[in-house]
Amino acid sequence: MTEKNEIIDAGWNFDNSYARLPESVYTRLNPTPVSSPKLVIFNGPLADSLGLNAQALQSNDGVAVLAGNQVPEGALPLAQAYAGHQFGHFTMLGDGRAILLGEQITPQGDRFDIQLKGSGVTPYSRRGDGRAALGPMLREYIISQAMHALGIPTTRSLAVVTTGESIFRETVQPGAILTRVAASHLRVGTFQYVAKWGTDQDLQALADYTLQRHFPEVAQDENRYLSLLQEVIKRQAALIVQWQLVGFIHGVMNTDNMALSGESIDFGPCAFMDAYDPATVFSSIDSQGRYAYANQPHIAVWNLARFAETLLPLLHEGEEQAIKLAEGALSDFAELYHRNWLTGMRAKLGIFEEEPQDEALIEDLLNMMQKHQADYTNTFRALTFDKPEDTVFFGTTGFTQWHEQWQARLDRQQESKASSHQLMRNSNPAVIPRNHRVEAALDAAVNQGDYSVMEQLLDVLASPYTHSPEQAEYTTLPEESTRPYRTYCGT
Repeated sequence: MTEKNEIIDAGWNFDNSYARLPESVYTRLNPTPVSSPKLVIFNGPLADSLGLNAQALQSNDGVAVLAGNQVPEGALPLAQAYAGHQFGHFTMLGDGRAILLGEQITPQGDRFDIQLKGSGVTPYSRRGDGRAALGPMLREYIISQAMHALGIPTTRSLAVVTTGESIFRETVQPGAILTRVAASHLRVGTFQYVAKWGTDQDLQALADYTLQRHFPEVAQDENRYLSLLQEVIKRQAALIVQWQLVGFIHGVMNTDNMALSGESIDFGPCAFMDAYDPATVFSSIDSQGRYAYANQPHIAVWNLARFAETLLPLLHEGEEQAIKLAEGALSDFAELYHRNWLTGMRAKLGIFEEEPQDEALIEDLLNMMQKHQADYTNTFRALTFDKPEDTVFFGTTGFTQWHEQWQARLDRQQESKASSHQLMRNSNPAVIPRNHRVEAALDAAVNQGDYSVMEQLLDVLASPYTHSPEQAEYTTLPEESTRPYRTYCGT
């Protein structure tokens, strides 16, 4: 079979709309080949949904594409330029170790970016080697799979291949390349880059492209750029709430890590809370707690304000009026977030209708959880199955009073208790990617070449709301440690 037929059989169906934008926002560049690629994890269901041939992609020719050694027919590889505020400081960035192969058009007509992460040096590498280590790429695979199963908008992972090469960080580590699938890689930082170094025409072209790709329903609005800002705000308000509801902490909410599509993106020093504490920080570099759990909504607004600044020339020809329009749109975030959060928290407690005192009931529970260092996920799991004795504060006066108030609240509903508990089952996951489980899976894979631990974890995480007996083992907490859990950027 010819090489051309092998590639066609893989099911690639590329378009390259991003490459039709002004050349200032990208650099045409092929991935840098690697010495000895080996496929170590592959997402068959995702491949199927993309219209790809899973068997062909796991062949030698398929792995060559996933490793960047071979460019599939129809692809137009490029590295995207963007900027960003990193911990509040503006800097020039870009795809320093990633190549966008192109956009896969699925049999349903949907469009997804196919990106190779760890695929070599680009003009935006800033003295980096353009490569990625196996551990961080496997972490992104695990977390993105878990987020998808939890029902949270997220970029996806199609595959991880090892490269047969060593890379140097603090230690020597095996190299790897992740194939990432995204609605797009348009970021707040993409607009910041164009606003800083592009022309007004470039900015308008990028904004129109974003509208057509993600928000076509408002592309014909009288002030479509204000509508663009409003739609991005809505999606981010919904996304951050979903993070908060499951105790997810992104870790590095820089503006270049906020996708305009509303997907979660870039899983470096991210993690999930065990004990509930709004001040929880996992990232080793977040010494001031800028991206702590409780701060995520506030940082989202800050990032969105930076996005709004880039749009000012498009919002109105008068700067003063443009600022007023932007501020008006941004002021909606707090209400959108608060309403979404209350709805989500009510669901976690089996509450269907609204009552004014609901927020106090929710806050009282969270305050109790913080005081007693209660596990966030397991506490809601115990309440879901009417097992208050499984909570750490069972028997305390405060919890007894709260539980009575909660039961009285449920009794006032038209819906049955059975309906409330089903709502809770659908809203409270039995399992999350516990940090110690993720670390165990990564250690076995990276240091022992054993991927079975990771595969078992992925199987459990694939159905977080089934509450099956097989998941019980994965609900246990880590052993107590005097050292806080820390995560690190996967550079």
